[in-house]
Order: sequence, then structure tokens, then C-alpha cells
Amino acid sequence: MNYDFGKFNNWGALKKVAVRDAATAFQSDAKIDAEWKDLNYHSRPDLFKAKKQYEAFEAILKSAGAEVIKLPAADGLTLDAIYTHDALVVTPKGLVMPRMGKVQRRKEAEVNGHALAKLGFPNGGLIGGEGKLEGGDLVWIDEHTLLAGIGYRTNLEGVRQLQALMGPKVKIEAFDMPHYKGRSDVFHLMSCLSPLDKDLAVVYPPLMAARQIEFLEQRGITFVEVPEEEFDTMGCNVLALGPRHAVMVDGNPETKRRMEAAGVKVEVYDGSEISRKGEGGPTCMTRPLVRG
Repeated sequence: MNYDFGKFNNWGALKKVAVRDAATAFQSDAKIDAEWKDLNYHSRPDLFKAKKQYEAFEAILKSAGAEVIKLPAADGLTLDAIYTHDALVVTPKGLVMPRMGKVQRRKEAEVNGHALAKLGFPNGGLIGGEGKLEGGDLVWIDEHTLLAGIGYRTNLEGVRQLQALMGPKVKIEAFDMPHYKGRSDVFHLMSCLSPLDKDLAVVYPPLMAARQIEFLEQRGITFVEVPEEEFDTMGCNVLALGPRHAVMVDGNPETKRRMEAAGVKVEVYDGSEISRKGEGGPTCMTRPLVRG
């Protein structure tokens, strides 16, 4: 089955995006109470505030022209199911269901993949065995080049399997990720790299491999650097709604100023409940399916 996924990049106009809103992912106070500590949330999310914040975030996606596809609730999903980016990988061959590095989240790929298959999205295969792969560790530079971060959530075997599924028309360039806060922390390639356009990206260089920085520079990509004081507040977790049009978590004024100085239109939302407590910003909460 052929399906037009549009452009394979991380900055084109967002046409279709899969999400699981806060009401569906968090469900109830009882579910939040049972799960937030085990999932390493910084503190307990407030359900009422989370729902309101997500409604505002979703409105930004729709105002940018994106068709928002709602993913369902299902048995075996946790609060983390709100972060839909990690649980599927969009490839020219279809949607690949990864084997996620965070064990509590492994049900998500199957649920999300099957829900989208019912809507006509093709199945591109799955990652199995000892392979580990999460969407937050993958960044499209162009339709033939996919960057991968190798760390605690994604390993070389997962990347090898993904390369085999996609075939020779796409080359995966893999870069080692630092230990940083350790195995229990959510740290992806996109924690320190968020493309804004074909030649512009938000980055946090202290946690990037030197070889990765040089690779991006050789591709003609210039950087908006996130200051140290705004890294932990998710200044680098920025979702491109289109070329030089992005949305970010409120509370990172210097990063926002630097983006605007580079010609980027910046939208902000309050992510105190839906983003900061679970360390999942706008890129994490969205699974872009079609970009222009």
C-alpha cells in the first residue's frame, strides 16, 4: 500500500499529527496516584489543570493547520502514553512499531500502530529481539538522512533493524548519547536537537557529541543555542509547526528571544502539568504523520 507521508523532515508544515490527550492518557486521579512515582515524574500531575493545558496546546496545533488524530485509551497504557512521539516511527515504508527502551511503555507501539492502521496508515514493520528504539532518538535531516541517538532508550541493534526495514534509500547516521542523569532519566537525541528549518535548529551543545555538531555544520545547519539555565526547563524541546514556525513550553524567555532573532515565529503553552512533570515537551506529545 502506498501512502503519501509528504516530506521526510522535522520542520515541514505539519499536516497530520497523532496525539493522545491528557484526559485519555491520565484518565483519573486514581491512575495518576498509582503511576506517577514509578514512571519517574518529578511530582504528581493535577488532572484538571492537565486537561486545560492540553486543550490549549491542541488548539495551537489546529491553528497551524494540522489535522489532529486522537489515539485511544487501552489496557496496559500508562500516563506516559501522552507522549506519542516515541511509540511509532514514520518511514517511507510505513509506520514502524518500535520496542521501546522504557519497559513500562512497550504496549504503546502496538496500540498506536493498530489504531492508525484502521485509518489506512501502512505498517512498516516492527523492532524486536534485543533491539531498542524510541522516536525521540530519531531526527530526519532530509528524505535520505535520518539521525539516531544511541543511549539507554535506543541501541545499535534497534537502529540496525530500522535500517533493514527502510532499505538503502535512507541512511541512518548514529551518534552516541551521554550518560547524563542515567538509565532512569528520559534523555533522547531530541532532548538536545530540535530542527526549525532545513538550515536551522535549536540545540544544547554541552550534551551533544562533537561529531554530531560537526555533521550538522557540514550540512549547512546553523544553531540557536539554549542557555544552560533553560535546558532543564525544556528550552530545547521545540516542535516545528512549519518552517521557522514553532511551539515551545512557556518559561524559556531567552531561548524564545534567540529563536525570534533568527526569524522564527514562536508559540508558547503552559506545560507545568503535561510537560515538565513527565519531561515531555511539544515534540514528545505529538507523533507527526504527514509534513508538507
